[in-house]
Amino acid sequence: MPVSRGSAPLIGVSTYLEASARWGVWDLPAALLPAAYPRLVQAAGGLAAMLPPDDPAAAESVVARLDGLVVAGGPDVAPERYGAERSPRTGPPATERDTWELALIRAALTSGTPLLGICRGMQLLNVALGGTLVQHLDGHIGPDGAVGVFGEHAVKPVPGTLYAAIVPEAAPVPTYHHQAVDRLGEGLVPSAYAEDGTVEAVERPGDAWVLGVQWHPEMGTDVRVMTALVDAAAG
Repeated sequence: MPVSRGSAPLIGVSTYLEASARWGVWDLPAALLPAAYPRLVQAAGGLAAMLPPDDPAAAESVVARLDGLVVAGGPDVAPERYGAERSPRTGPPATERDTWELALIRAALTSGTPLLGICRGMQLLNVALGGTLVQHLDGHIGPDGAVGVFGEHAVKPVPGTLYAAIVPEAAPVPTYHHQAVDRLGEGLVPSAYAEDGTVEAVERPGDAWVLGVQWHPEMGTDVRVMTALVDAAAG
């Protein structure tokens, strides 16, 4: 069950950084996050704090103030980060996000702060630990490849993993990605797969709570993964 609001853990969530965003009469640069992310944190019993890109030297002190960290979805990770040549199908770089979020991940891993990577966040977790990515695969966005429309497919947990303890059954998940884990980063193990064999969740066994999911739990109704993060953060 979610913890009470009076003792709710503080969960930091990384954000987009956009050169132009519109609201009301304004069109300005903005650090933003789809509202579904903080709503999911809140539904799971946590307090959400947005973490816009900052000086990576600040990551350690930022993470020290958090009880848990979520690295959100977003643009493709720059292939230069994992020593690959850029594919024509890879999106433009998000240099500030890559730099900041890699620093956050490394700070969380060092401190043992509970860490959840969502979509891009899972991919960055893999890259932070020396892994590589598949730069394009088909079939994991909306129906018939529709742009900006979430798809759905089942993922199957690997028995004995942290993820399987949270979600023990094969379950449908909201999905929208065209990149995925290729070579696993050091210490990571796969904890869920799609029917086509794509790695859909990774984790790092050990004392700290570290999980990455390739799908978007904030776009669904299943709060179990976020609740597990919040519970770990409460501890």
